[in-house]
Amino acid sequence: MESATARFVEEATALPAATLAEVYERLLDRWADGGRAAGGATRVSASENSSINRAVRSALLPRVDELEAVRQGLHSDSISACGIAARAVRKRAALTEEQYRVLLAPFVAVGLDAPERDGPAPGGS
Repeated sequence: MESATARFVEEATALPAATLAEVYERLLDRWADGGRAAGGATRVSASENSSINRAVRSALLPRVDELEAVRQGLHSDSISACGIAARAVRKRAALTEEQYRVLLAPFVAVGLDAPERDGPAPGGS
């Protein structure tokens, strides 16, 4: 996995449970206003998708009880939010500024840094 994406996954999945709940709600709020379309633009190769999914799930699995104690379903919601944003980080050079912003803004709002958009070219590692 590309280093900026791996770093983002590590930082995003380490957010406190209540913060992950907030991130998910913010992402949902944006979904109808460009989030769905932006999310569709984050398609990565099957191997990259598998790598991102594995990293996100592995990081959040030990936190199931903690996440579910905040809100039922938060474990699954956190996997979705972190995975969508991680794919956006990976595809950042191919996304428009607006697409990137709509998908990463919920994480930036809680203090995470979004890598600059001039990342690896589409299809690169």
